[in-house]
Amino acid sequence: MKHWKTYIERQKTEYLHTIIPPETAAEIVVVIPCYNEPALFETLENLYAADRPDANVLTVVILNSGVLAGEEVVAQNRISYEKTNLFAERYNEDSFVFLPLLFEDLPRKHAGVGLARKIGMDLAVEHFLRNEKPRGIIVSLDADCTVSSNFLITIWEAFSRDKSLNGTIHDFRHRVEAGSPLTEGAARQYEAYIRYFRSMLEYTGFPYYWHTIGSAFAVSADAYVRVGGMGRQQGGEDFYFLQKVFALGNIRELKDTTVFPMARLSDRVPFGTGPSLQKIVNEPDGNVRAYSKRAFEELKRLFDMKDGFFGKDTQTVEIMIAGLHPSLLQFLREIDFLTLVRDCNENSASLATFRKRFFHHFNAFRTIKYLNQVHPEPFPYESFATLVDKY
Repeated sequence: MKHWKTYIERQKTEYLHTIIPPETAAEIVVVIPCYNEPALFETLENLYAADRPDANVLTVVILNSGVLAGEEVVAQNRISYEKTNLFAERYNEDSFVFLPLLFEDLPRKHAGVGLARKIGMDLAVEHFLRNEKPRGIIVSLDADCTVSSNFLITIWEAFSRDKSLNGTIHDFRHRVEAGSPLTEGAARQYEAYIRYFRSMLEYTGFPYYWHTIGSAFAVSADAYVRVGGMGRQQGGEDFYFLQKVFALGNIRELKDTTVFPMARLSDRVPFGTGPSLQKIVNEPDGNVRAYSKRAFEELKRLFDMKDGFFGKDTQTVEIMIAGLHPSLLQFLREIDFLTLVRDCNENSASLATFRKRFFHHFNAFRTIKYLNQVHPEPFPYESFATLVDKY
């Protein structure tokens, strides 16, 4: 755990000044960022009612606001903080603890869900380090979620069975605010699209195809430290973080436990459920636009070739890819693909190492960049209504 200490020493001390009480002795820390969220207590009550694992569980709520937050946001956070303290006084048990932490006036550049998640997760690592819990588990959740009754037990059992497990990905289904049939339809489309995108990534042979939802994953504390911790992005922090965790390998999907986030139209962050739902609702026909299956098929042709690139010179690789679709070839030229393959070969003694390095270069960011570049020309977006029944 020496590298954990090094990691903690590199973090900003102002975010670690509130130490989780060592006597909590948590083995699982559930981190919930909370910003102006009056529905928080539905989440806390739901967690309290969930089945308990044979482990000490701490739920830490990071109530956060930035220097530019409005008075009503600050006031709501303070109310939630006081109410959570009262909730904790009433319901805390020796092995099941709730802890609210209030962070105000966070810097304008970083204030947001990424920094809040990072603060909570860093505190979890610090706690595990103090208590010498090398197999500590960090569970990511949001303040508008409920979970299936087996949520905590299933996560604990997965990490207990496999001591080298780096992360788990959890199933999800959005709850919809009452009286909003338009949002209901958008939410179901959004969920179906996430699953379509995931299945198409898997189809291409891309190894890191799991969905990246901030309220639907858990990581070992060691994996968290090894990838450098959570980023401070104001949106999309889950995507960036999980791509690094996926690259470690040994990830497991837990399809028999479910998170139920609230589906709400929102422009609070640039990525995620709220903006995606808003985009669907804004479509003239109310249907989400999906990347063409043809674009994935062309990408699969490239990924199917990758093993053949191992040990080959640049000229041979160039000949091998010459028959790919012109739009994909153009993209490969723009990212200097031949140089990337040469780098893979120069730094790989085995095919397994070559494959890992290949997808280090052709990662999720480049995959999405390719998909965006080839739409709507030459591959038109498809109405998801024509695809949804298949995925």
